[in-house]
Amino acid sequence: MAEPIISVQDLVKNYGSFKAVKGISFDVMEGEIFGLLGPNGAGKSTTLEIIETLRPKTSGKVFVDGMDLDRQAAEIKKIIGVQLQAAGYYPGLNLYELVQMFAGLYNQKVDPLELLDTVQLRDKAKNKFKQLSGGQKQRFSIATTLINKPKIIFLDEPTTGLDPQARRNLWDLIREIKSRGTTVILTTHYMDEAEFLCDRIAIVDAGNIISLDTPDQMIDDLVATGFERPKQVKMANLEDVFLHLTGKTLRDI
Repeated sequence: MAEPIISVQDLVKNYGSFKAVKGISFDVMEGEIFGLLGPNGAGKSTTLEIIETLRPKTSGKVFVDGMDLDRQAAEIKKIIGVQLQAAGYYPGLNLYELVQMFAGLYNQKVDPLELLDTVQLRDKAKNKFKQLSGGQKQRFSIATTLINKPKIIFLDEPTTGLDPQARRNLWDLIREIKSRGTTVILTTHYMDEAEFLCDRIAIVDAGNIISLDTPDQMIDDLVATGFERPKQVKMANLEDVFLHLTGKTLRDI
């Protein structure tokens, strides 16, 4: 049985009189895809940034792979990968050179082409980051989280702004990463994405966790209350039509 690789206990984060995170507790199990869902301002990104050692907490305890965040933050950084935003890449370097640079920062020996292969970007090795499409940028961003061979990676809204093909291909990549034994924690505003990818989900609102379970169990619990959708759900949706007509291929996304 899987053991917790992250344990958050009574986590609080205040900004002056504003309470962004109000004493939440949860465990993330080793090897799962765990989703933090919630509206903007719910506290999910703040929670992730605390676990990632990027933001100080007000109170509570956080353990990552058995290490105490208060005493072993430097050691925790060695076993996690955090998705960078576009501003994190030097504009003058191509993808090959960027991988080399990050490998040097992590003091890791990495074959840049082999890493780019894992995200289907070998043919873009000589391209600058700014020359990539939206889907390619996100795949490269995820690739950089893997350079230090982390046990855990954090993805903050990884498919925002992507077209349906790019989203589905990124889903495949995330599931492939999980299949290697890596724990994945992600935030997303797409409920279909969370339902497809996540083994378990914590729904956060106003700094509190209001539900934590598997997607299937959450849906079953709602149906058990007598809830019915106001409109009959069709066997397919418009996104299915789009993917069927255009094909689910990498192309130049």
